[in-house]
Amino acid sequence: MDLAAAPPSQLPDPLRLRRHLHVDGEWTSPAGTDLIDVENPSTGELIGQVPAGTPADVDRAVAAARAAFPGWSAATPAQRSAHLDRLHTALAARADDLAHTIAGELGAPLKLATRVQVGLPLRALRDHVALAAREPVEEHIGNSLVVREPIGVVGAITPWNYPLHQVMAKLAPALAAGCTVVLKPSELTPLTAYLLFDAVTEAGLPPGVLNLVSGTGPVVGEALAGHPDVDLVSFTGSTATGARIMRLAADRIARVALELGGKSANVILPDADLATAVKVGVGNALLNSGQTCTAWTRMLVHRDRYDEALHLIATAVAGYRLGDPFDPATRLGPLVSAAQAQRVRGHIDRAVADGARLVAGGPDAPVPARGHFVAPTVFADVHPDSALAQEEVFGPVLAVIPFADTDEAVGIANNSKYGLAGAVWSADTDAALAVARRLRTGAVDINGAPFNPLAPFGGYKQSGLGRELGVHGLAEFCELKAIQR
Repeated sequence: MDLAAAPPSQLPDPLRLRRHLHVDGEWTSPAGTDLIDVENPSTGELIGQVPAGTPADVDRAVAAARAAFPGWSAATPAQRSAHLDRLHTALAARADDLAHTIAGELGAPLKLATRVQVGLPLRALRDHVALAAREPVEEHIGNSLVVREPIGVVGAITPWNYPLHQVMAKLAPALAAGCTVVLKPSELTPLTAYLLFDAVTEAGLPPGVLNLVSGTGPVVGEALAGHPDVDLVSFTGSTATGARIMRLAADRIARVALELGGKSANVILPDADLATAVKVGVGNALLNSGQTCTAWTRMLVHRDRYDEALHLIATAVAGYRLGDPFDPATRLGPLVSAAQAQRVRGHIDRAVADGARLVAGGPDAPVPARGHFVAPTVFADVHPDSALAQEEVFGPVLAVIPFADTDEAVGIANNSKYGLAGAVWSADTDAALAVARRLRTGAVDINGAPFNPLAPFGGYKQSGLGRELGVHGLAEFCELKAIQR
């Protein structure tokens, strides 16, 4: 369906106007009457509205989660796993609607929305069906029995760039651990969460176990992060907002789990398969129109192969067509909003002013007349200390930096306040592993190895605290208790 052309009354649920919150197992009216417009970033047209929640709505949702916690935490692993299994079934049945919803409110090409934006969180949820079924690990240390218990009520605050996966990376382990949750999705892409909660209703999760309060960060996000009955705040987003959440949680000594910014380095050693390294590296940097926290936005290439790499990069970027996310030929959609597009264009203008050499794209590159599009842009000869090499752009912009030897490459890669992801390419896998061990970052891919949703995901330095996914992500939602006998 052409979401831009269809009137709201004909849009698939939940792209119709939604005026309710989901609290204590029911769709319920919000305390206030204000609404948040949701637009199609490919056209700028309205495709839905959701409530602008209030602190009173947060109070009600947290109270429901608190009341549901004793029963949910006391459920057996098999019972919680069965609930998650039913949720997976209900969500998988909505996979096509989810993909179209994400393409509509985020602008992700439908192919990407289907395979990654929907496929990855469905896999993560399936993984947690199995993890939830496991009996909790208990340890005997001397005369102590060490047990893990669910931490309590979780406030989950999620971003707009992966509106289902970032939600599932929090909800699935929290529920598997025995916690109850209040979710605040991004106000830019909230419709995906409404479709998720249609599945929650069908799956029959007990009332209060999972609650939805839409709204803005300064209102709903702040109320949730600072709420005295929230035991852990799990947040994904900017480093500045993460710091604010830490301050709010500190007032009551509450736990936080933060997945924040990144400026990941893609280190291509001189013996690497350069054509493959460049093709995969460009694809990673431009994934989701560059709106990916783990994007390899700094490509480090040995000086002996630098010119060859720049030619390959320019050729690869030329194949990325901008356009309507529902057009099968489109490889890059718009940025999520006018403000985000303006911010990315500001980074491009500054890079030009700083003397970086434009290889592809740039401020004058043609883009579709409607929508928040920015052309894929590549700069060469980027100084490692420049703004483009240090700041997270969150758009389709790649910085290419030369290096003379491995030590210099590692130094450049680690010259960042962030440490979320990275990559190393070499024909010698032992050499690549040695470099990977030296990178101060939470994840490193060697020679294009695939993403593993069971591995711990998170960062060093200002990229965050804690880990998501797999057994390590599950542990974030647990407390340790020592029982002496």
